[in-house]
Amino acid sequence: SMVQGSVLYDAEKCVQCDTCIHVCPHDSSPRTQKLTPEETYARVKKQIPFIRGISVSGGECMLWPDFLTELFRLARADGLTTLIDSNGTIPFWEYPALMEVTDGVMLDIKAFDCEEHRAVTGAPNDVVLANAAYLAENAKLYEVRAVIVPGLYDTRKSIQDMGRFLAPYLSVHKFRIKVIAYRPMGVRREYAVYEVPDQAYLESLADILKGYGFEEIIII
Repeated sequence: SMVQGSVLYDAEKCVQCDTCIHVCPHDSSPRTQKLTPEETYARVKKQIPFIRGISVSGGECMLWPDFLTELFRLARADGLTTLIDSNGTIPFWEYPALMEVTDGVMLDIKAFDCEEHRAVTGAPNDVVLANAAYLAENAKLYEVRAVIVPGLYDTRKSIQDMGRFLAPYLSVHKFRIKVIAYRPMGVRREYAVYEVPDQAYLESLADILKGYGFEEIIII
């Protein structure tokens, strides 16, 4: 139901029909809960026989670094690995306590060129690239991901520049790169006009990265 312009969510009445999302003027899900790190980890703990670690994403989970720090401390105490999935817009180096209990970061690089990144996301990528360097230097960079959208930005040059930038850090530790094909499902209308890149093109980008010394490249 709507209350003062907001969708009121009642878990007891929910039948998972998603009508609430369509009713919301922002197409946002009201099916949310506020949990402490301890309450969150209590749910994780039940799955320990079946998992080896946890990864936290969002939205942007780095907006809540204190929450992550405590959650990861609890996970580490039980021997679980801890990963962060981030768009890289928040400086990781400002949170040493969190980095101490983080095993790795999966980092998005939307586009390597700053102006192309600004055109795609509305923001520059200086912090993103600084994060990539910081995480790699400290052996915390688990994965770099690039979504390939031909026509939206110069994808080939972006991959070339990204490979050249990241390659020196392979001497510190190995990390993988995930080359992700753009898919139009669920995107905003203005992005629905772009075509899905074919497998041959994605493999040609992977070959560029191999030329810079990257061994683990995943195409999806």
